[in-house]
Amino acid sequence: MTPADRLHTGDRYPTDPFTREPAMTTIRTTPARVRTDADLPISAPTVPVERPEGPRGPSTRSLRLLGAGLAAGATAYGAAFITLGVTRGDTATEGSFYGDLCGLFFQLGVFCLLAAMWRSGAAGTTRLARTMIVVESVILAVATVQSVLTLPSMGGEWSAAAVALDPFWPLSMLGMAVLGVKVAVAGRWRGVLRAWPVVAETWFFVAMPALMVLGPTIGFVVGGVHFLAGYGVLGLLLALRPDLTRR
Repeated sequence: MTPADRLHTGDRYPTDPFTREPAMTTIRTTPARVRTDADLPISAPTVPVERPEGPRGPSTRSLRLLGAGLAAGATAYGAAFITLGVTRGDTATEGSFYGDLCGLFFQLGVFCLLAAMWRSGAAGTTRLARTMIVVESVILAVATVQSVLTLPSMGGEWSAAAVALDPFWPLSMLGMAVLGVKVAVAGRWRGVLRAWPVVAETWFFVAMPALMVLGPTIGFVVGGVHFLAGYGVLGLLLALRPDLTRR
């Protein structure tokens, strides 16, 4: 309805006092003014926040524990080798429950070493490097089963299954030697920790010839000392200097 129609129907708009014409209401919206002379808030300085290590790398605590496990297993087996060589002499190669049990402890320690290598990418981050650790873990697992199977004999004659699986012991040591070279070439571990796996994992090439050439007495002592100086020291390095596993 137009203003003229409203006039005819009796409805009236408010009129302008000067023009006597209907007044129109205009609504304007004006944004509120902002003061520009006020002090702007100063943002707080950014403080770096220490974040816990995620899945990209192992924690320092876990590496220390893995290193301690390796050192303990290597020390037990090294001490067993030296004791058998000194006390038994030429009969040191005969079965011993003490030696078999300490051998099992050592294998568990080597699993700790493999876990540290896997979690820190010591052999590299390629599929080949990961596959090498997996294959070595499988071989070592079979060798560990063999060690478990020797325990019921209490140092006596092994079962047929233990005898059948016995070759996996030297195979696992040979695999660790290959991994030691791979760790040194990859260069992801630094300093002495980069080179020491090669030293530790030459046990197969040092102890076995010593047993064959020098006889059981000296050969067992040489093998035991090599366990302490090789794997034992490697475990201590991991436990005391886990920072060397990071680039």
